[in-house]
Amino acid sequence: MKKQFIAISIGLLFFQLQVNFCMAYAQEKKNDFTADIIVYGGNAAAITAAVQAARMKKTVIIVSPDQHLGGLSSSGLGFTDTGNKEVIGGLSREFYHRVYLHYQENTAWSFQKKEDYGNKGQGTPAIDGADRTMWIFEPHVAEKIMEDFVKENHLTLYRNEFLDRKNGVIKKDGNIVSITTLSGKKFTGKVFIDATYEGDLMAAAKVNYHVGREANATYGESWNGVQALVFQHGHHFATKIDPYKIPGNNNSGLLAGISAEVPGTNGTADQKLQAYCFRMCLSNLPVNKVTFPKPDRYNPLDYELLVRVFNSGWKELFNKYDPLPNYKTDTNNHGPFSTDFIGMNYDYPEATYERRKQIVKEHENYQKGLMYFMLTDPRIPKDQQQRLSTWGLAKDEFKDNGNWPYQIYVREARRMIGSFVLTEKEVLGKKEVPKSIGMGSYSLDSHNAQRYVTPEGYVQNEGDIGVRAPKPYGISYDAIVPKISECKNLIVPVCISSSHIAYGSVRMEPVFMILGESAATAASLAIDGKKAVQEVDYSQLKSQLLKQKQRLNLVERP
Repeated sequence: MKKQFIAISIGLLFFQLQVNFCMAYAQEKKNDFTADIIVYGGNAAAITAAVQAARMKKTVIIVSPDQHLGGLSSSGLGFTDTGNKEVIGGLSREFYHRVYLHYQENTAWSFQKKEDYGNKGQGTPAIDGADRTMWIFEPHVAEKIMEDFVKENHLTLYRNEFLDRKNGVIKKDGNIVSITTLSGKKFTGKVFIDATYEGDLMAAAKVNYHVGREANATYGESWNGVQALVFQHGHHFATKIDPYKIPGNNNSGLLAGISAEVPGTNGTADQKLQAYCFRMCLSNLPVNKVTFPKPDRYNPLDYELLVRVFNSGWKELFNKYDPLPNYKTDTNNHGPFSTDFIGMNYDYPEATYERRKQIVKEHENYQKGLMYFMLTDPRIPKDQQQRLSTWGLAKDEFKDNGNWPYQIYVREARRMIGSFVLTEKEVLGKKEVPKSIGMGSYSLDSHNAQRYVTPEGYVQNEGDIGVRAPKPYGISYDAIVPKISECKNLIVPVCISSSHIAYGSVRMEPVFMILGESAATAASLAIDGKKAVQEVDYSQLKSQLLKQKQRLNLVERP
C-alpha cells in the first residue's frame, strides 16, 4: 500500500506539473502578438505611421505607453507651428483637413459662433477655406480624430504598455525580433517603428544617439551649443535684475531656478536640454472655466524672481494666450520667467519611468504654482492679476485629468546618430538634402536651456534661438534609419538623426506626422522586398510617397 501511495503521489505530482506547464504556456501564448509592423508610441506620428501601414495592406500593432492618443497635438498644442503650409502633405494634411471638417459643423461651436472666431494678427491663420484645412483646434478635437483614424482603419492598439527598457528588446543578426512590455506582453514583428518623443525603443535596441547640444565645430554650425547673450525672442531679461535672495547680497544665496554654474563658452557643447512645459488650454468663459488650483507642492519663494520681473515694468503676461475656438487658448511660454521650467529636465531622456513621473509632476507643480501665485500674491500688479482672474483651466478639456494636459511638452530628448545627420546647413538652405521623404520649414527654434548669473551680477537666460529658414527644406530618409551595422529593421521618425539646433526646426507636430507616414511606407517596402530598411530603393519609395500626396521638394507636386 505504501508503494502504491507513493506511485500515486508521484503520478499526481507529474500531472500537476504538466497542468502548470500547459497553463504557463497558454498564458505565454495569450501575451504573444505578431504583426508585420510594430509601432511603439501613441502620439500623432505613431498613429499616422500605423494608418499608413494598414493602407499598404500590412498587419500592424500600436504599442502605446499612453492612454490618450495624439501626444502634444491632443494635449494643448492646438495653435499649430506650421511654417510653410504648402509643404505639409499626405496624412498630416488629412489630419488638418479633418479639423476643418469638424469646425464646419454647427455643433462644434458650443460656446462661440463660427463667424466670431478669428485670430487676426496672431501670425498663424486659423482656417484656409480654399484648401479646406484648419490649423488651430481644441485638444479634444485632435484626440477624436486620432481615435477615428484607429477605428476606421481597424488598428490593433494596446494602451498603457511601457517597453521593458532593460530586457525587453530581443535582437538577432542585427534585427529586432521582438519587444516586451512591463506587463509581460510580447510583440514580434518584421519592422519596428519607434515614434516616441523619448526614443526609448531606439536606445534599448543599442542604436547610437545623442542627448544635449553639440558644439558648433561638430557639424560646422553657427547656432548650436551654448548661446549666451544671444537674444532672438523676448524670452530674456531685458533689464538688470538682481538674482540674490537679499538684493545686493551674494552671500544670501540665489533665488529659486537660478544656477550658480557658468554657462560655458558660446558654441561649445553641453548636455543641457531646452526647457519643457505644459501647453495649458485655458478659458475665460465663466461657464467653462475652472479656477487655477493650488498645486500639491507649493512654495511662494519659487516665484520671487517673477515679482522682480513685474517690478521692472514687464507687461507681456498675456502675449501667448493664443486663441482656440470656443473661447479657449493654447497658452505657451513667453517672457523671461514663464511656463518653461528652465534647467529642470536634464535627466529626463535617460531617466527611469519612475523618475520621469517625478520630473513631470515637478513641472506640473511648478506651472500650477506659477498660475496660483500670480492669482493670489498681493505683489502682482493689480491690473495683471484682475485680468488673470478672468481665466482658468478649460472645464471641458482633459476631464479625467483635472483639466490638466496629458502630455508634457518634450521639446527634445534623445536624437539618433545615423549615417546622415540633418544640420542647420540643410535647414538654412546651404546644403542639398539627399533622398527627401518630407519637408520642414519652421525656424531654427530652441527654448532656453539654463538660467544663470552674468559676470556683472545679474540674472539671465541662455539657449533661446530663433533663426528663420529661408525656404522649406527636405528631410532625408537616411535621417530616420539607424546605421545598418546597428539595426536593420528599425525606423525612427521622431527622434531623428539631427543636430540639436536643426531639430529645433524639425520638432513640429505636422512634420512628425509626415515622417511617421513616410516611415511606415518605407517599412512596407522593406517587407515586400525582404530588405533591411536601409536598403529600400529610394526611387520606389519616392514614387509611392508622391502617390500619397507627400511633398518632397518645392518643384515636384503630387
